[in-house]
Amino acid sequence: MADRVGIEVSVAIGDAVKQANVDVIAAYPITPQTHIVEHLAELVANGEVDAAYIPVESEHSAMSACLGSAAVGARTFTATAGQGLELMHEVLYVASSMRFPVVMTVANRALSSPLSVWGDHSDVMAVRDTGWIQIFTENGQEVVDHIFCAFRIAEDNKVLLPVMIHLDGFHLSHVIEPITFPDQSKVDKFLPDNKYPLPLHPDKPVTMGDFAPPIIYPEAKWAQEVNLRASKEIILKCWQEFGEIFGHHYSPVERYHSEKAKVLLLTMGSFSETAMTAIDKMRGEGRDVGLVRLRLWRPFPFEELRRAVEDAETLIVLDRALSFGGPGGPVCSEVKAALYGQAKKPKVVSFVSGIGGRDISPGDFEEIINKGITISEKGSPNEFEIFGVRE
Repeated sequence: MADRVGIEVSVAIGDAVKQANVDVIAAYPITPQTHIVEHLAELVANGEVDAAYIPVESEHSAMSACLGSAAVGARTFTATAGQGLELMHEVLYVASSMRFPVVMTVANRALSSPLSVWGDHSDVMAVRDTGWIQIFTENGQEVVDHIFCAFRIAEDNKVLLPVMIHLDGFHLSHVIEPITFPDQSKVDKFLPDNKYPLPLHPDKPVTMGDFAPPIIYPEAKWAQEVNLRASKEIILKCWQEFGEIFGHHYSPVERYHSEKAKVLLLTMGSFSETAMTAIDKMRGEGRDVGLVRLRLWRPFPFEELRRAVEDAETLIVLDRALSFGGPGGPVCSEVKAALYGQAKKPKVVSFVSGIGGRDISPGDFEEIINKGITISEKGSPNEFEIFGVRE
């Protein structure tokens, strides 16, 4: 039988990585990710995880070490957050372009300056184009589930791409939640040993990541793009099988009372569950509102999003990051691009809120929805609004 326990989400991630039979962990501690790798270091030191733990001097080194371990076929894990993710930024491109199936949890955090250790989506938006598969989670159970799914997806020979699992810093990473851990026998069946097809070996030396002149660079990048888009088929297949075995079902775009609703709110991450409370209250008052949640960030779920919003008249997109000098939130920009040219599409309204860890209450979500409806009906001189900001 599976075990259901109350546990801090960061600690639960370490236990899930243990169940995944990881081979190498290379990580550097940074708030609010620290408890993840701290717990893993303890598990390795106590002999509970048969893995090599590499304590590096920076996040740049952490990801560089992950490249080496993945290249020889070792199941590889790391974790980071905020400024740490940005320090490893340049190495992220290498992991994806070299087709290394590294799995990384990111406890999303605001970026400097001013210095903030609190959560928002600034860090993930800064690395959205690094070629990684990226998945958002709403609660601790989803994070644990996606540890197993991420390794399964990344190591599939039709994919061979790194995967980021995003969880909101502090709002999710540091809370205690009831989490069900699956039977180890089921995990082992769902997640077979990593059989990387092109491992480095001293008996067969090869050059990897060599210099590419302009005559072949575009083709290399196009091949990477084709592969990332094609990974969606494997992601969907993985989620389907995971649901059949473990009873937890996932989709690229998930809906909450959204069918036929004329007003929709779109969110990502743990704040989606707070938004559900607002949706329930407003629907109880007879309001025709619903919620759409983006789970799969890369590859972007174009068709699923279009189907989810095609019957709505107003789509209110909440971003937790700011695209400076641009049209507001980066998620809203991508949503507008996905809907461009569609015969049936709602009016899209952009809000930015919750940055730097500021809370958004159910009442705030109600106000955002009401303001969004007004803007949709009457228009606005601004491209977007930062909700709750003191001017």
